[in-house]
Amino acid sequence: MEKLQDVNIKEVMTFCTRSFSEDLRCGVLVSDGAMGTMLYERGAFLNRAFEELNRSKPDLVFDIHSAYVDAGADIIESNTFGANRMKLGNFGLQDEVSSFNAAGVALARNAAREGVFVAGAMGPLGLLRAPEGEIERNFAIEVFREQAEALLEPGSIDIFMLETFGFLAELRLAVQAIRLVTTIPVVAQVTTDNTGCTSDGAALDVVARSLTDEGSDVVGVNCSDGPASMLIAVERFCAVATGPLAAQPNAGRPRQVDGRTLYLSSPDFIASYARRFAKLGVKVIGGCCGTTPDHTRSIKAVIGRESCEAKNEKL
Repeated sequence: MEKLQDVNIKEVMTFCTRSFSEDLRCGVLVSDGAMGTMLYERGAFLNRAFEELNRSKPDLVFDIHSAYVDAGADIIESNTFGANRMKLGNFGLQDEVSSFNAAGVALARNAAREGVFVAGAMGPLGLLRAPEGEIERNFAIEVFREQAEALLEPGSIDIFMLETFGFLAELRLAVQAIRLVTTIPVVAQVTTDNTGCTSDGAALDVVARSLTDEGSDVVGVNCSDGPASMLIAVERFCAVATGPLAAQPNAGRPRQVDGRTLYLSSPDFIASYARRFAKLGVKVIGGCCGTTPDHTRSIKAVIGRESCEAKNEKL
């Protein structure tokens, strides 16, 4: 393999020739699992920006992407969840937005095989509180827009994956920012409490309606308290959403065991809920914190992916 440090980001090719929207109509797409968990397990320190590893340790990031592809993921997310100016600023890296996002996309694209979608991952800024909070609305949109443009610059992401937004108000701004620069599909996901509401008190009917109105192609929920509580949120989403849904639970709340931080939801346990999500009609199913390629493999085994060609053969 060519040394990843020498990859010319501008020359990365888009290999996925399928349409994301068409594949959603054909069956369930399996997304990958945690990136941060895997980086931590492989020695990354928690007091550094994991997105910086796209430049300093590209082989490590590439190997994790490849493990998810080998496990059967239909979607892999770039290691760019916190690669916005606000989050990177906590490490004095606020001027590296373009560099870290472009490198993250290049690594994901190089790991993806033909037919695997590459998602540009974006997370919250960490400062916004409803309705506008500690930072001014237009500034927040500009920060999100800066990252969106950085993810688009290499020309090789297929979708945006917005995840772990506790505040609907902030997620709406992120979708608005993306829609200022592109029309490619957006998967917009909130994280909810045990009552099924976001941190700013938005019920899921409001979440579904407002995110669709802003231009999201898929709405859903990720992280939260694990698959069991997420099932309740998914059932509520199914009752009110008019478009495709996503569900990507974490592996339960982390526990401290013999000095180690562990997630105790096994791959088979996660997969059993993935089957239930699919039966409810969820179209994008993956994992969040604590999930690994083993979880992805188990989800893939119970869900699979029915292509349009396979459906045509049955007709």
